[in-house]
Amino acid sequence: MFERKAEELEGVTLLGNQGTSYDYNYNPSFLETFENKHRENDYFVKFNSPEFTSLCPKTGQPDFASIYISYVPDVLMVESKSLKLYLFSFRNHGDFHEDCMNIIMKDLIKLLDPKYIEVWGRFTPRGGISIDPYCNYGKKGTKWQDVAEKRLFYHDMNPENINNR
Repeated sequence: MFERKAEELEGVTLLGNQGTSYDYNYNPSFLETFENKHRENDYFVKFNSPEFTSLCPKTGQPDFASIYISYVPDVLMVESKSLKLYLFSFRNHGDFHEDCMNIIMKDLIKLLDPKYIEVWGRFTPRGGISIDPYCNYGKKGTKWQDVAEKRLFYHDMNPENINNR
């Protein structure tokens, strides 16, 4: 049987917990981290969450999206089940699409201090229009600051194939 050293998973409490409780009100305290064991490598970690929901702050109607989170870790990484529960916590959160994406990005920056991160929400249309906010961040004073600027400038320059709507 595969075993991990206890200190490698210190602070990871939700993974494997059968008694998981869900909170449908914004709750960043769900987020948990573990140590990046490959700090010498720059690499992307990408999460796709096709069932994100939040509420319109004006009408209270639900908004649905696929959320894409990509980051280049430094010392810490986010544990995936904790991220899932965190994203679920937006279920009854009333904020505009752009606000939700920036909140997610800023919470993850605060938690992880990544080299680079981007968050992209592809919301299903309501009222005949879809909104797809994109935000990113590169650690100041590093090559990742330049990468963030370039990716922001060029992220939507190619025709997109929308397959989630």
